[in-house]
Amino acid sequence: MDIRTTVKSATHAVVKAFSPAIGAPEDTDLLDTLKSEHDEVKGLLSDLEEADTAARRRVLVQQIKAALVPHTKAEQKVLYDAIIAVRDKEVQIDGHEGYLEHQLADKALQRLASIANATSPEHKAAAKVLKELVEHHIREEERNVWGDARKHFSDEQRARMNAKYLAAKSRVKVR
Repeated sequence: MDIRTTVKSATHAVVKAFSPAIGAPEDTDLLDTLKSEHDEVKGLLSDLEEADTAARRRVLVQQIKAALVPHTKAEQKVLYDAIIAVRDKEVQIDGHEGYLEHQLADKALQRLASIANATSPEHKAAAKVLKELVEHHIREEERNVWGDARKHFSDEQRARMNAKYLAAKSRVKVR
């Protein structure tokens, strides 16, 4: 482990230690849960970008898959479906766009996982594309979809959505 990786790991640990603990699912805003998970995935993608060994890269791909697949499936079922049900075409577009971006990220993740040589230029390119797709999606979602959610759903509704989200996420099987 080089100094850069050590510093990064220590920084993640400090941020996690000083972040407020998430309470009961029904007391936590869905958007707070999603933000925490977005930060986790962005960290894993950054770690993958910097990883040098094939073994470390393969482990990170599996960790990304384990974090991303349940997140996207549950998010679609709970948040995006609720957004699409709002009687406002612009809001509905945001929900449908989220679905499409999730599909693209899923294809990129499948492609990345299928590349045998984890230190090859192809694997590194696929990791870079996945990172760019996910980071773009997160930026737009946190701005547009979350704005829609804050406008159309109360704090209490978003807390109930959080409980539904966590239940849906726990039912997703990652292959």
